[in-house]
Amino acid sequence: MDRAVYDRMAEIDGEHWWFTARRDIIANLIRRQTPLKPGARILEVGAGTGSNIGLLQRFGTVDAIEPDDAARALATARTGVAVKGGLLPDGVALEDGAYDLIVLLDVLEHIPGDVEALAALRGKLAPGGRLLVTVPAMPWLWSAHDAAHHHQRRYTVRALEAAFDRAGFRIRYRSHFNTLLFPLIVAARGAGKLLGREGGDDAMPPRPLNALLAGIFGAERHWVGRGSLPFGVSLAVVAEPGLPGTTR
Repeated sequence: MDRAVYDRMAEIDGEHWWFTARRDIIANLIRRQTPLKPGARILEVGAGTGSNIGLLQRFGTVDAIEPDDAARALATARTGVAVKGGLLPDGVALEDGAYDLIVLLDVLEHIPGDVEALAALRGKLAPGGRLLVTVPAMPWLWSAHDAAHHHQRRYTVRALEAAFDRAGFRIRYRSHFNTLLFPLIVAARGAGKLLGREGGDDAMPPRPLNALLAGIFGAERHWVGRGSLPFGVSLAVVAEPGLPGTTR
């Protein structure tokens, strides 16, 4: 991503409704779908400016990697975790069989070789370890926001399942999320296209609106991890190493 995008993330990721609600949803998804024991080892791939590391530290000891130099330095300063550099699939030095949980939170869509990246992470999981991935869903929602954030793609369910299958994973859980705000987001993206709007959709709204949006989006934490939502702006997957052709 561009330097300006990282800088903007660092400014807003503590309070912006999307970041705060997503952290709550991810926390419950981890509790419900990843059976972690005390002292679990967790790896975050694509840590950005470090806004998810504190969340992940509730569940174990966290390592992190981030290719952008400035974002990596900021994440290290904010969290105290010595974030490593490098790019997947073959530019990151990681210990084999080390991690009980690996997370990529809106990261896979940035990687040109998504299957190769997933395959490279498979061998880094400990026995019984799981991979948690969130990505933007529905290619028809592509907008200036995706371009500004240098996304390679948005995913359909079928395309995401195929990527995991080709990388040697079996999917244990899959759901859309950011469902309750879906009509509003579709309308906003459509208006942006009609008006020729450029850049991301990450402006900080007024405090009352921010709290309202956080409450609506965050309410999905009660469902995600228990059942599967049929549509939404994003997709979440929890997977484990498995034989090809066994994604479900």
